[in-house]
Amino acid sequence: MVTGATGFVGSAVARLLVERGYNLKTLVRPSSMLDNLKGLNVEIAYGDLKDVNSLEYALKDCEYLFHVAADYRLWSLNPQELYDNNVAGTENMMHAALKSGVKKIVYTSSVATLGINQDGTPANEDTPVTYADMIGDYKKSKFLAEELVKKMAKEEGLRVTIVNPSTPIGPGDIKPTPTGKLILDAAAGNMPAFVDTGLNWVHVDDVAIGHLLALEKGKIGERYILGNENFSMKDLLQKIASITGRAAPKIQLPHNFVLPIAYVSEWWANISKSKTEPRATVSGVKLSKKKMYFSIDKANRELAYHPKEVMIALEDSINWFKENNYLS
Repeated sequence: MVTGATGFVGSAVARLLVERGYNLKTLVRPSSMLDNLKGLNVEIAYGDLKDVNSLEYALKDCEYLFHVAADYRLWSLNPQELYDNNVAGTENMMHAALKSGVKKIVYTSSVATLGINQDGTPANEDTPVTYADMIGDYKKSKFLAEELVKKMAKEEGLRVTIVNPSTPIGPGDIKPTPTGKLILDAAAGNMPAFVDTGLNWVHVDDVAIGHLLALEKGKIGERYILGNENFSMKDLLQKIASITGRAAPKIQLPHNFVLPIAYVSEWWANISKSKTEPRATVSGVKLSKKKMYFSIDKANRELAYHPKEVMIALEDSINWFKENNYLS
């Protein structure tokens, strides 16, 4: 079973599993859009991460579980929702899996939970990190969820392998995610300026392959970074410009100039009860002060994980946005 299969990473995992011949069940909320499941031969089990009974029922006859579902937002009108979905929802899912006797679980965490090196060199799964290092409710909620999963593996015999995707890009970003919005804005010429930051980028299909490799080869209780190339925001925008033919933005704004704008944007979103994430978020700006570069050596070595060039991911992402009328 795959949770979060209507979303970006989850749908990529679901597509791969169907291609590889697995009999697949997907956990779907009654209110979820099913666009990312169109054309896939999957069984749909309706349920909710807040309802343990629905999870146990959905897991009936399932040998393996990919818990991909997550609430990926850098701002929310009600931040408690992030903890309810990412922490409490994960705890419910893991308890249901234990009770159902699932043979193995792959839990999708994030590089957001990992430590980073202050000198900008790539960090790995063992780079020191604490809860105090987490910026914003998304990172805090994912950190707490991963700690919970590790504790259950150690103390309750949960047979789980953890994967930490970096910054996935590619087709199927239906919402889109905060990263997808960034690519969409750049491709549409709606990003006049940028800040100096750096991330690890990866094709969403490679993240899906990494999930399957984690199921087949990943060690119980271990975690694996599923990423690929490290490069700056400036480099990303230049790559997008080479695909679209639009000029890349040349104005680089200081972080301390953008941060007050983010505070005002969030203040207005809060008082106006907006359901749309502000264009600039406080967490996003604070995170951008650090270069989140990571090494995938452990996944290369233990999982035989070998992702394709990120330029292909950018092309696939932009083409998908065009084909689905996100770009006029």
